[in-house]
Amino acid sequence: MNDLKPIRIVIVDDHDVVRQGLAVLIESFPDLALVGQAANGEEGIRLCLEQQPDILLTDLSMPGINGVTVIETVHQHCPDTQIVALTNFKEEEMVYAALQAGATSYLLKNVTVDELATALRSAYRGRSTLAPEAAQVLVKVTTRPPTLGFDLTDREREVLGLITQGMNNREIADHLTISRSTVKNHVSNIFSKLNVSNRAEAVALAVQHRLVN
Repeated sequence: MNDLKPIRIVIVDDHDVVRQGLAVLIESFPDLALVGQAANGEEGIRLCLEQQPDILLTDLSMPGINGVTVIETVHQHCPDTQIVALTNFKEEEMVYAALQAGATSYLLKNVTVDELATALRSAYRGRSTLAPEAAQVLVKVTTRPPTLGFDLTDREREVLGLITQGMNNREIADHLTISRSTVKNHVSNIFSKLNVSNRAEAVALAVQHRLVN
């Protein structure tokens, strides 16, 4: 690693104290550089698209766009950005969803300063770091089928909810102010992820498994 080219990092966390503490931590290491921080998922995605950082360090539970959707979007549009999830969540589905979405590492917020710095450097080299709790969860989750609908994005869940209300693609497009082709893509993704072939089956599973409010 070249000392003249520090690892460029973006932080996304809705808690000001946590975010500021992480910023101070990063700036205390000469080989790490903070190039942006955001208090919500939407702003975090925008920052990553603008800055194309080496590392995205993101929380998972945030208002609006959640961390899993942030990870999925950044992973898709910033392929050179490694993603580290830093969170309090140990739940099986959350761990699995974050890693499936494209996170390189999964750490809990009780990690020490040195452990976090080491994990960031490892992620920069493409090496995964998992909290012991997350590693145990991953072993359990990968030995059984994941919960139905775990991989639906926030927007797909929103579209699914409108489908359960009986809306067609045109009505959904008007309601969400998006194009019909975009709605069609969302519906296709929903059918694929739920392994169904029509709206009736999707609605039945959505209600049965409480995939929407």
